[in-house]
Amino acid sequence: MRAILLGGGVALLVSLLGTRVAITYFTRWGYGQEIRDDGPTSHHTKRGTPTMGGVVIILATVLGYGAAKLITMDAPSASALLLLFLFVGMGLVGFLDDYIKISRQRSLGLRSKAKMAGQTVVAVVFGVLALSPWLEDGNGRTPASEKVSFLREIDWLALPMIVAIALIWLIVTATSNGVNLTDGLDGLATGASVMVFGAYMLVNIWQSNQSCQLDPSGLCYNVRDPLDLAVIAAAVTGACFGFLWWNAAPAAIFMGDTGSLALGGALAGFAILTRTELLLVILGGLFVLETFSVMLQVTWFKTTKRLTGTGRRVFRIAPIHHHFEMLGWEQVTVVIRFWIITGLFVATGLGVFYAEWVARL
Repeated sequence: MRAILLGGGVALLVSLLGTRVAITYFTRWGYGQEIRDDGPTSHHTKRGTPTMGGVVIILATVLGYGAAKLITMDAPSASALLLLFLFVGMGLVGFLDDYIKISRQRSLGLRSKAKMAGQTVVAVVFGVLALSPWLEDGNGRTPASEKVSFLREIDWLALPMIVAIALIWLIVTATSNGVNLTDGLDGLATGASVMVFGAYMLVNIWQSNQSCQLDPSGLCYNVRDPLDLAVIAAAVTGACFGFLWWNAAPAAIFMGDTGSLALGGALAGFAILTRTELLLVILGGLFVLETFSVMLQVTWFKTTKRLTGTGRRVFRIAPIHHHFEMLGWEQVTVVIRFWIITGLFVATGLGVFYAEWVARL
């Protein structure tokens, strides 16, 4: 528990102070955000706001976790190192995307195929290592499982190795892109991430207290290294908290794809490593809604264009948070209400998680 507090506290301080430094230097270097032309016109005033703030979130998380391990003199676990690899790796893909936007002064960075290729490499390497027998612990558990999971592993849904890796790839790319789509308003993705990662910290602590290593009963959780994962969850939560101070409206800095892809990757990693893959759909419900709104918009537009010759839209603009802006909602109103929606999803997810354990008593 001491490591969890240390990890979250150090990450919070590093992020809070480091973001202020990043704003100064990124502004001096001209690392400003480019704005899409087809979005709400009110966003044009944000052009030039420093971006790539996700670098601070990543550094704060890694330093927070490292400090916690150093102070408590505990060795990092395989699960934690894999999660950090996924977190930093996806952040690197986002960094390349952001850098191209800045250097070429355009709102589009990496081409979609190149971006997906980068995400695929990171996700597949993570999946192969997480399922590798080389990383088995003394009880024969690998960091990830070949079984599909909701609140625990579903025994009758064991997948072949190649299919399990494909599922991991799908979860990682879908979640990272979902957080990326949500990062369109000041503080929206950051505030939502605070709640979701905070929820995973609680899930990890509970799984650690009810670990099969402590009590091999029908109530236990067969998860490897849950307490160490809780330290990272606390560090990410603290890093997002510190960043939110500067990212809240009116934002003095944006996280960019560097931050959104990294956070999405980490979120997927938590779902996979804690054996709560399908629970992610509830805890990360806001990210699911944002992604679904884009998929629905594109599908409906292409379908109606093919049938009638004129493409029609379900929303005025996607993702859905921009739709409400176009309806006349103030940006702050949209953000706060979407935070409330996130809170409801998180509360529901934690309630379902705890209710399943109680039902087994």
